[in-house]
Amino acid sequence: MSIFKGSGVALVTPMKDDGEINYEVLGELIEDQIKNKTDALIVCGTSGEAPTLDDPEHLEAIRFAVEQTKGRIPVIAGTGSNNTAHAVMMSEEAEKIGADGLLLVTPYYNKATQDGLYAHYRRIASATKLPCIIYNVPSRTGTNVLPETMARIAKDQSNIVAIKEASGNISQVAKLSRLVDGLIDIYSGNDDQIVPICSLGGVGVISVLANVAPEQTHDLVMLCLEGKYEEAKALQLKALPLVDQLFIEVNPIPVKAALNMQGFKVGNPRLPLTEMTQEHQKTLREAMTAFGCL
Repeated sequence: MSIFKGSGVALVTPMKDDGEINYEVLGELIEDQIKNKTDALIVCGTSGEAPTLDDPEHLEAIRFAVEQTKGRIPVIAGTGSNNTAHAVMMSEEAEKIGADGLLLVTPYYNKATQDGLYAHYRRIASATKLPCIIYNVPSRTGTNVLPETMARIAKDQSNIVAIKEASGNISQVAKLSRLVDGLIDIYSGNDDQIVPICSLGGVGVISVLANVAPEQTHDLVMLCLEGKYEEAKALQLKALPLVDQLFIEVNPIPVKAALNMQGFKVGNPRLPLTEMTQEHQKTLREAMTAFGCL
């Protein structure tokens, strides 16, 4: 069961000067994303600064997104944790709030074995009826969900329906696609790999780029899904300088700076993340101008 096909935005969480969530701006971001063809909202993930959100505000941000969206596109809530019981609780609460799906990051820091990952994900998914997306991002978590483990999970847990693959390893994605054999959807977790992952059977992206270039990111995926790979390749390559700048400092530092440049008052990240350096803001602005989103 696909939650969505196309471009899902890994939405930032806008903050006021005092660090509180700015719900007025969050509403503006959601409306802009829907207007510009984004196919799904992913809230309270890495780009949404989930590690620094306490539980009440985390759940309130999900609730706000659900109510603002009004069913126009799916709202996928980040509820993962390296504490399985906490992830279960947050997932159950997100289901009550009305989220359409869950994004479950691989447990970080405690570095589970592959058997541990299997048990962790099955425990969470068994606690909810919502479709779940596993988020594999070894560069942040220190743990890689191997293709064999993902295939085992997909066969044994019917509401685990997709993976956000951000390992950066195209050979791993190819093996994953062969082993899962259509049982789950594969989304690119890297904006510079949308075309290659779609060519291996992927159905979309969960994207940082879509925060600042939603229509172009949607169009890029659609070109792939329509088999127009020459056009898709051209747009992918055109986007690369901007993608590089969006990750020149740790996400979501650059994308928040980019949205501020576009006139969305998303504020700065919460500590321990800091405001983007002036030098990097200059090169980011140049890349945004060249791509046509500023």
